[in-house]
Amino acid sequence: MKIGVDLGGTKIKAGVEKNGSIIQQNTILLQQKESLSATLTQLIDLIKPLTDYSVSSIGIGVPSVVDTDRGIVYNVANIPSWEKVALRDILEEEFNVPVFVNNDVNCFTLGEHRYGMAKDYNSVVGMTIGTGLGSGIIIDNQLYIGNNCGAGEIGMLPYRDHTFEYYACSNFFDAIHGTSAIEASREALAGNKRAISLWSEFGVHLGFAIKAVLYVYDPEVIVLGGSIAKAYPLFKAGMMETLQDFAYPESLKRLKIFQSQNDDIAMLGAAALVAQECKV
Repeated sequence: MKIGVDLGGTKIKAGVEKNGSIIQQNTILLQQKESLSATLTQLIDLIKPLTDYSVSSIGIGVPSVVDTDRGIVYNVANIPSWEKVALRDILEEEFNVPVFVNNDVNCFTLGEHRYGMAKDYNSVVGMTIGTGLGSGIIIDNQLYIGNNCGAGEIGMLPYRDHTFEYYACSNFFDAIHGTSAIEASREALAGNKRAISLWSEFGVHLGFAIKAVLYVYDPEVIVLGGSIAKAYPLFKAGMMETLQDFAYPESLKRLKIFQSQNDDIAMLGAAALVAQECKV
């Protein structure tokens, strides 16, 4: 058994993985984010009860650039005190088991490949849509992270007057249209025409981001996860319409796009981390 940890900017989830399932988990809201010691204490206290199980290792996904060889995380998103944290050494000293650290979206993608919607495919791109737009890559059944654990950052590519992420995450609703994804979803499901139109427009922007993924990686499968992906039926039509003029129609016919179905998949992916999967 292994422990998988999904560390976000607002909450942390940790669970015990056994045979591809999370059999026990804990969740806390992250407090005192300006204090490194306080946040590390919260993380350790969350994990500690799970070590009552006979666990062999701990894997943790963090929303940041990661030096996977040394287990150091840099400038963690939405946690200002985590500028440079030797996370692997801290957790290995505390729990006396091997610890593996990687980017959170890489863990999501690895989880989908090992245990989720993409487990029968060799080349996969996972895309998480929430406060940002992140991507992870599986090539020939191996997690590919690049030289600085920064491969797959499709959201940072230029798009229109900004980036893909600016138009294809929660910012589209919050900053551009003065609402929220939750409210827009509620209104669209109630038949509000403006909200339905917003989701269609969102799908168009995401469709262009997916085109970039196809041109760069040509995967068998794309798996969409994150909080906004739960509204997939609302933006699917706009997304698919945008893809129709993709330059290679035969490739598009063979592409599969799935919505993630497992809320524990990032923890499962973190638990699946091993040293050789963290190499270029």
